[in-house]
Amino acid sequence: MAEITQQPRRAPRPHGPGNRMAPGEKAKDFKGTIRKLLQYMGPYRVGLVAAVILAMASVVFSVVGPKVLGNATTEAIRGAQALAAGTGGIDFGLIGKILVTLLVIYLASAAASGIQSWIMTGITQKVVYRMRGEIAGKISKVPLSYFDGGAVSKGDVLSRMTNDVDTLSQSLNQGLIQLVTSLTQIVGVAVMMVTISVTLAGVTFITLPVSAVILGVVIRKSQKYFKLQQEQLGAVNGRVE
Repeated sequence: MAEITQQPRRAPRPHGPGNRMAPGEKAKDFKGTIRKLLQYMGPYRVGLVAAVILAMASVVFSVVGPKVLGNATTEAIRGAQALAAGTGGIDFGLIGKILVTLLVIYLASAAASGIQSWIMTGITQKVVYRMRGEIAGKISKVPLSYFDGGAVSKGDVLSRMTNDVDTLSQSLNQGLIQLVTSLTQIVGVAVMMVTISVTLAGVTFITLPVSAVILGVVIRKSQKYFKLQQEQLGAVNGRVE
């Protein structure tokens, strides 16, 4: 914790609009910070791994669901065609079994998602509680001359005690699991597309990158016109005012 909370003393920055920190500033050592954070969360690694596995399971269940629902639809259409041809009828028993299986899959997905959220919320609150306690202990040992001497901004200290910890809490509780679920969903949807139709999946895999390239070119070419539009709109508003 000392490596995370202890920051080097920085020279005071002159006040003024030209010396404000730019929003969205990049971390100076992103990889090192992530490594230290993972080490700090070492006591909770079991729960963290369980939450990641449950998040992946929830996404897998939700991706498999439409495939099972498609089987029920296919069986209903086959039965309707057989009924119209006079060679059979709709097998409601089989359709019912498929729908029960679908219900179980969606319930499993919801249960996995709920348990994962409960685990991650608990881990996040424990980490934040521990971190706030260590920060408070650190601040209580710092002499008043550290704050009154002007070597450090009081806003920086308050930010580390409040905003930074809250941001870390939100990132752990939402960002980490969102990253895992997004990657799992991309892989799962791609696999399901290939199992349903290799041709349509290939068309989609080719179309998406081409669309992204075309969209990027259009955005670059049109950006200057949007800028000009805003400038002209500002001039008109200024004239009206």
